[in-house]
Amino acid sequence: MTVRARTLLIFAHPALERARLNPAMIAAVQDLPDLSVRDLYELYPDFAVDVPAEQRALMEHDLIVLQFPFYWYSTPSLLKEWLDLVFLHGFAYGDRGRCLQGKTLLCAVSTGGPGPSYAADGHNLHSLDDYLLPWSQTAALCRMRWAPPFAVHAAALIDADKLARETGRYRDHLVALATAAPRAEVPA
Repeated sequence: MTVRARTLLIFAHPALERARLNPAMIAAVQDLPDLSVRDLYELYPDFAVDVPAEQRALMEHDLIVLQFPFYWYSTPSLLKEWLDLVFLHGFAYGDRGRCLQGKTLLCAVSTGGPGPSYAADGHNLHSLDDYLLPWSQTAALCRMRWAPPFAVHAAALIDADKLARETGRYRDHLVALATAAPRAEVPA
């Protein structure tokens, strides 16, 4: 029998009313078993993050997915605020900060530019992996497993057929990760 990881999807999109891809990605996975979705801009429009609630949610899950549009080579501002407030010393890292240890972290991002633009010889001069290095290092600092990022490029130009393919690919990716990711045990 396959043990399925409990998945927490932290969603951050500041302009959801103008988005097509990210809402479709959420719709494609929202019925997966053992999946909880937290829409940061819906929960915290005033940026007043409920730190204990967010830490409890993290502790109750094994696979942590951060889904966001890639803005100016970074995350939307509320996701950065969430990280600053929630991933505290003594909780997420440090000698006694082992609450995220053994969990898996995945960034699921959408970009405005085409995939080839994210290369040393592309328009953006670096790979998407290079730009997501702070998240990879955050995972390492917190003793988490880092899953290679999931990306959909040229989001604004996506047609209906590609939208269906990409959302299906996202669903399959989360199912595969949830099936493969071990349940994390939080040390006492």
